[in-house]
Amino acid sequence: MKILHVDVNHPLLIEQFTELGFENHEDYTSSKEAIEAKIHEYDGLIIRSRFTIDSQFVQKASKLKFIGRLGAGLENIDVQYAEANDIYLAAAPEGNRNAVGEHALGMLLSLFNNLNKADREVRSGVWDREGNRGVELEGKTVGIIGYGNMGKAFAKKLKGFDVEDVICYDIVGGVGDENARQVGILELQQRSQIISLHVPQTESTIGMINTEFTEKFHHPFWLLNTARGKCVITEDLVAALKSGKILGAGLDVLEYEKNSFENMFKDKDNNLPEAFQYLVQAQNVILSPHVAGWTVESLEKLAQTIVDKVKAKFC
Repeated sequence: MKILHVDVNHPLLIEQFTELGFENHEDYTSSKEAIEAKIHEYDGLIIRSRFTIDSQFVQKASKLKFIGRLGAGLENIDVQYAEANDIYLAAAPEGNRNAVGEHALGMLLSLFNNLNKADREVRSGVWDREGNRGVELEGKTVGIIGYGNMGKAFAKKLKGFDVEDVICYDIVGGVGDENARQVGILELQQRSQIISLHVPQTESTIGMINTEFTEKFHHPFWLLNTARGKCVITEDLVAALKSGKILGAGLDVLEYEKNSFENMFKDKDNNLPEAFQYLVQAQNVILSPHVAGWTVESLEKLAQTIVDKVKAKFC
């Protein structure tokens, strides 16, 4: 098969495809329109998030047998249209789930112990011990929304921290395991003191964390989002932070990111909404640039996952 790679990935991807007898072509700079013009020549496409694979693109891909996306989800692909055209779709959530679990835990511990704030203060000559008194994870109830690969990885990391309970909510039934007990949305909102978001971006999850949702929680809580930025309405998050309903937030993803995730700042002046400017200044908010699943190890794991899935399907 003839494979087109449009994003740079771990070299094992091309090495192992070559060993399988595939012909690999690389094009990391051409526009989407230029790729569309030649995609009819290829049996396979390897992509991360450089552009959207919409119905027009699929129509041009007359020979395409599979699309491999080196990431957790397929939201940049018109899944229904691609599958209707017998195109096999392979994502790789198995490849970066451990990295996401570790990142979420790291954000939580940093928030609880004021590590980012304390670090900035000490570097600037401020030695404020009482102002940086932390809280402990022990005895807390952690709620996980979305209990697939990422949610399960985070729950696994919580073992050994002596939390009171780990509960999970998912639209799919029967996903709970030894690390988290599945509950309904009402119990999640009644008991959770920490919420970690691990859902894909879909019509039903866009904007799901909003004022109406957060006001139903019985306790003030801490929020982690290593899923997708558009699942949280930033203005509503800021209102909850100001009111104390949300005690702090660890955000690896933001509502304002471009669809490619490669950049958020659209111009050199970084004229972003007022809500984002609040997050930048807030002492109880930790921000990272969509790197929860972006480790040295996950780069290799993602590639290997796609190779394994394509091999199992076509070889």
